[in-house]
Amino acid sequence: MVIRAVSQTPNQTTAQRAEAELTAYGLRLPETDLVPGFGVTRYMRVAGKGFAVFGDKAETDNDFTLTVKLPISAEMVEDLWFVRVRPGWYKRNNWIMACFSPGDDVLAELPTLKAWMLQSYVAVAPKRLGKLVSGTFGEA
Repeated sequence: MVIRAVSQTPNQTTAQRAEAELTAYGLRLPETDLVPGFGVTRYMRVAGKGFAVFGDKAETDNDFTLTVKLPISAEMVEDLWFVRVRPGWYKRNNWIMACFSPGDDVLAELPTLKAWMLQSYVAVAPKRLGKLVSGTFGEA
């Protein structure tokens, strides 16, 4: 089942608004879709390969978690207050988690999260698609 969009409504939590905006951004990239992931996660793909994961098993409706692949900047962002580095395969393959609790200002970080989604997209996408957006789609 492919999810076409996540719409924004007035009664959404900040986390839900952030996810809706990031989902809309990701779905504007060429050949992307959003499908149910494992458990409570939502999985954004390019040409069938995952480049962003929304949600985490320990997350509430007021939390926000985004997992992306950052081959260029994973080590540089490890010390940011909202980044959690997962050990093992995730760390070896440059996947990081951006985690926000209910009191955190996730909306202030949307430009950063969009840039990370773009970096992850380019890292995972077939080269022909990555070339279409490299340096031209970064406007958040």
